[in-house]
Amino acid sequence: MSDQINRPSQSQRVQPIRKLTGPVGTTPGSNRDKEPWSPPPLTSLEDSGLNVLNMADLVLKVLYLGGVLAGHEIAEIVKLPYTGVLEGIIDFLKREKYVEVRGAGGFGEASYQYIISVKGSEKARDALDRSQYAGAAPVTLQQYIDSQRAQNRERLSVQEAELKQVLQHLVISDELLGRIGPAINSGRSIFLYGPPGNGKTTIAEVVGRMILGDDMWIPYSIDVDGQIIRVFDNVNHVVSEKGGAVKQATGLISDPRWVRIKRPMIMVGGELTLAGLDLVYDDTNKYYEAPFQVKANGGMFLIDDFGRQQVRPRDLLNRWIVPLEKGVDFLTLHTGRKIEIPFFVLIVFSTNLDPRELVDEAFLRRIRHKIQITDPTYEQFREIFKRVCDAKKIKYEEQMLAYLLKEWYINHDRPLRSVHPRDLINQIIDIASYINQPPALSKELLDRAAAAYFVKL
Repeated sequence: MSDQINRPSQSQRVQPIRKLTGPVGTTPGSNRDKEPWSPPPLTSLEDSGLNVLNMADLVLKVLYLGGVLAGHEIAEIVKLPYTGVLEGIIDFLKREKYVEVRGAGGFGEASYQYIISVKGSEKARDALDRSQYAGAAPVTLQQYIDSQRAQNRERLSVQEAELKQVLQHLVISDELLGRIGPAINSGRSIFLYGPPGNGKTTIAEVVGRMILGDDMWIPYSIDVDGQIIRVFDNVNHVVSEKGGAVKQATGLISDPRWVRIKRPMIMVGGELTLAGLDLVYDDTNKYYEAPFQVKANGGMFLIDDFGRQQVRPRDLLNRWIVPLEKGVDFLTLHTGRKIEIPFFVLIVFSTNLDPRELVDEAFLRRIRHKIQITDPTYEQFREIFKRVCDAKKIKYEEQMLAYLLKEWYINHDRPLRSVHPRDLINQIIDIASYINQPPALSKELLDRAAAAYFVKL
């Protein structure tokens, strides 16, 4: 039986799989009752791991760019608690005559209005020449590494009955289910291949939703010897609905330099280059952007349309040998220093091309699971077509599907694709709207839809 799925609707949700064993490298069950990791509170600058001079430069840059700001407004921008942390930095700046108190907007020192002095402006310009970064205070590299290890996902164990229930909204064969299940349980690497339009990306997204589940914490940025690496961005990360700061048992609020997100599922395509997999240094702003795999840490990284990148497929695959085998990745600063970053990522390759044209057998051995997604059978195509008609509220007619198959597939020796029912029905809806009649499975509308959709290659 061939392996096929249809793309789920936005309203369909994948149920989480139960967790059965501990994190990679731990004794099974040892982490089962452990509370989810959250950032510890900051009660002093020493707790942050940062030094007062670097943080003073950061505050000066914020004031230089922002004008008159209250203490609590500065705290919100740099993500540091005012009491016990930011107040010490501001006291240092006042003693050095870098900032002045303009007035008070309320009660308490956090409401004092601050303005940068002439001396402070000169120092701020020097700081901006070194780096334009003026946002959330960074965490240290070691704090980031420790957080990733603490949040490394527990292994998931899915069984056949569970997987069938989770994927019941998809038209999928038992044979394909038998390959997806073990791939999920591995949590390592998957290679999806087969003709276009048969749901490889959909499978990857479903697998991603199944294994990601709970939220995690990531820093806004990381400090490495005074160099800033920006990690969080609104394009690749989705902030959790649960909010940010967590109140600890002690009554203190968690470190605000961290943001709680949904575990990332990052997808890239033909635009991916080898340079994009290392630290990206912005020559203008003078700070780094974390590469895709760092932003995907703790989640899934999908390389779609693999083989269509400008870089050679073998070079791109060789880039992943060490991370996949060792669980660590090495990144290079423009100074030449290499740093070691945890690699807790499920990496998925998806391609329409023949794997034999892309990689050799030696590399394929390193990828744990290879899954071929083939064209649907006629029975599967029929079931997908019926489901699409039902979703679009169009009456399904067996005779009209038989006509479509004979006239536009068998007579043209055209292969079936899972995406065709959805696209053809959408074509029918567009045409019916134009000619001002209800959409239906008629010969006229089917012929017009197919003629507009198919191109003879």
